[in-house]
Amino acid sequence: MRKESLKFLEELLDAPSPSGYEQPAQRVFRDYVASYCDELTTDVMGNVFGRISGKGKNLPRVMVVGHTDEIGLQIKYIDDKGFLYFAAVGGVDAHLTPGKRVAIHTANGALPGVIGKKPIHLMDNKDRETVVKLESQYIDIGAIDKKEAQKLVRVGDAVTFESSFTRLQGDKVASRGFDDKAGCFVVAEVLRQVASSGKKLAVDLYGVSSVQEEIGLRGGTTSCYTINPDIGICVEVDFATDQPDVEKKHNGEVALGNGPILARGANINPHLFELLSKAAEKEKIAIQHTASPRATGTDANVMQISRGGVATALVKIPLRYMHTPVETLSLKDLEDAASLIVATLGRITSREEFIPQ
Repeated sequence: MRKESLKFLEELLDAPSPSGYEQPAQRVFRDYVASYCDELTTDVMGNVFGRISGKGKNLPRVMVVGHTDEIGLQIKYIDDKGFLYFAAVGGVDAHLTPGKRVAIHTANGALPGVIGKKPIHLMDNKDRETVVKLESQYIDIGAIDKKEAQKLVRVGDAVTFESSFTRLQGDKVASRGFDDKAGCFVVAEVLRQVASSGKKLAVDLYGVSSVQEEIGLRGGTTSCYTINPDIGICVEVDFATDQPDVEKKHNGEVALGNGPILARGANINPHLFELLSKAAEKEKIAIQHTASPRATGTDANVMQISRGGVATALVKIPLRYMHTPVETLSLKDLEDAASLIVATLGRITSREEFIPQ
């Protein structure tokens, strides 16, 4: 991967961005894409829009979107002893949280803490087989009492899991937040590649880093309403099935390093799917497929039904261990996803071609 692109990816992953608290990561995104865009704006929700104008008049508008928010926690209560109780932001697995290091993002910066756990020596057999509910778990920041804790932390402060960007074998990497900073990264790379090519497309391109996807596709809904695109491509992550404990019947045969995934189903415009498939064949980019017979649960779903309807597609990155602090993917899959989308953009000629005949 290009050195500058990898540095951007690491900075994006390191920036905290639980749903509703995305701006540290959005600042990283804005800084990276600013020089590639004809216009760069942020709306009241916190969505970031990078626009590259095409050549011609009355061009179709294409929106490429990835969400920058990640799962996390939020402080809800501080007890008399200074322990912090919390709630989940997005889909947090209560199996994983005990014993984890965390960062509480306070008005004065990140504050380290740990999620407490009763020692196994003090647990009876029933306790050992029971998952402690999130509402009963707590964060220890080492405070003496409530008064000291309240000087450092406010109710409502966001919390992220401590996790560093880790190189595994080959081009595999692990980190928290690949869902969906992987998609956000691909959007940025699409903007960079289009701008750097020096060629004007026959579309007006909008690259969007959206917010609050993990709590209900909220930023995707509002950003699509604002842009009113004719064509929309959502970049997301999807369950890899090349790990030992995942059933392939659930999501098909999906492996890291075998290329981006193209979804098929009711959420996907058939002509846009074919454009992506033909671009992959022409550019010799390996792709995988998954079936999505219903709404996909991604920003592609809300894009499709925005206003009078949008021709949508879903390009996904295979991901192991989703919604954990060690989400794992292939860097090549990220690069190939960006290249595939750029190649597809060059094949769009009109908005009418996406209307079923």
